[in-house]
Amino acid sequence: MTSQIAPPAPTGTPSAGYRLRWAGLAVILAAEVMDLLDTTIVGVAAPAVRQDLGGSDAQIQWITASYTLAFAVLLITGGRLGDLFGRKRLFVLGAAGFTLASALCAAAPGADTLVAARTVQGLFAALLIPQGLGLIRGMFPPGQLGAALGLFGPVLGLSSVLGPTLGGYLTGADWFGLGWRAVFLINLPVGLLTVFAAGRILPADRASTATAAGDPTDTRPGRIDPVGVLMLGLAVLLLVYPLVQGRELGWPLWTFLSMAASVPTVWLFTVQQRGVLRRGGTPLIEPSLFAKRAFVSALATGLVFFAALSGLMLVFTLHLQLGLGWTPLHAGLSMIPLSIGVVVGAVLSGALLAPRYGRRVLHLGMVLAAAGALGLWATAGGADGLSSWQLAPSLALAGLGLGLIMAPFFDIALAGVEESETGSAAGVLNAQQQLGGSMGVALLGTAFFGWAGTDGFGAAAGRTYGLVAALLAAAFLIAFLLPRQARPDGEGH
Repeated sequence: MTSQIAPPAPTGTPSAGYRLRWAGLAVILAAEVMDLLDTTIVGVAAPAVRQDLGGSDAQIQWITASYTLAFAVLLITGGRLGDLFGRKRLFVLGAAGFTLASALCAAAPGADTLVAARTVQGLFAALLIPQGLGLIRGMFPPGQLGAALGLFGPVLGLSSVLGPTLGGYLTGADWFGLGWRAVFLINLPVGLLTVFAAGRILPADRASTATAAGDPTDTRPGRIDPVGVLMLGLAVLLLVYPLVQGRELGWPLWTFLSMAASVPTVWLFTVQQRGVLRRGGTPLIEPSLFAKRAFVSALATGLVFFAALSGLMLVFTLHLQLGLGWTPLHAGLSMIPLSIGVVVGAVLSGALLAPRYGRRVLHLGMVLAAAGALGLWATAGGADGLSSWQLAPSLALAGLGLGLIMAPFFDIALAGVEESETGSAAGVLNAQQQLGGSMGVALLGTAFFGWAGTDGFGAAAGRTYGLVAALLAAAFLIAFLLPRQARPDGEGH
């Protein structure tokens, strides 16, 4: 494969990999942690924000929703910008903007200002996060790529648990009278260190050139397609906005009309993108991606899987706090067995199992995760007076399954993706995660609250854990469409 986005010669040959690749991976993971913490930490602080700043129910909901929506709308564009103008450049820009926006959030004098600052955070996160997969693909040789991607599992698993726990601690501790503002200030040292380290450690890369559009004589960077950006942003907005707001508003008719309108908008976007390609321009999403079996199958599998994952995290937290009356800190600490399971599963998968067994490891992970969800149903459904220890075995089993899935999923999804397509592919994969998560929260959150209103929180949680297991079973079946190995011959494509 001829790379159009490559580090300079001194960084190493493709077979050897970039000299500072593991340090570079640490920088990329730090950015992922910063984003995930910001996604999970704010919900715990929301009651304190309202007590301090006031604001309506809708404004408080939008403190979380504005970040998610801005992130989802610009993700694919952010990945494409990395292809066109250099991934390191966009990574540093995104990290710097995210850090500045975090400071603005901490200094917000009112709810409206905080929502606006959170929107800016989401926009810069959409520039930052899609660059990670492309940078990793460029830094690591094929033989180490699976192990590198496998580290995402334990790091993201720990971050997902640390977020609510850290949010509850910082808000309750009220250091220096900062209260909830500390959950945003925690990003400043991490963000500044990430910006500095990225500039020093990540490999320099060049923008993709117009050769990807078919002109071998033109070496100028391609141009972003503004019409495509607007059309894709509208399509994502029409779908994600009602998913974010629908449950809180009781699913009025306009939410379903909006989601339905996203379908023809996507179709118009694809027509417009084909026209851009025919005219020799640079499409926002590389059409060649959708001719790759591994990539398309991974999108379908991941959509269902991330819906199950997000729904499980939401329902578990709601069950512990609303049903059992636990504090946010207690609920967060109770998720530690899940995190430990994710770490163990991801290490085993990335280092040992996934390179040898490929898709079978992904299937095994889905079986174990579904078994853990069913165990939670058996343990928690309808029961009162539960302890964290009673929930621990099922949580650990679910975490082990989730960890096993991480390494083979991303490796298989990127199998056969060319370097010039990686930014676009990463943006689509990240957008798929956001969409799957929004769908899971909407579907399982609605089911949980519906059952809770008639049968109580315990029974509602149990049944919803059963729905999580059903979604994982569906992902298990869809995953048969994936290739058995990311690299059947053991080499890169």
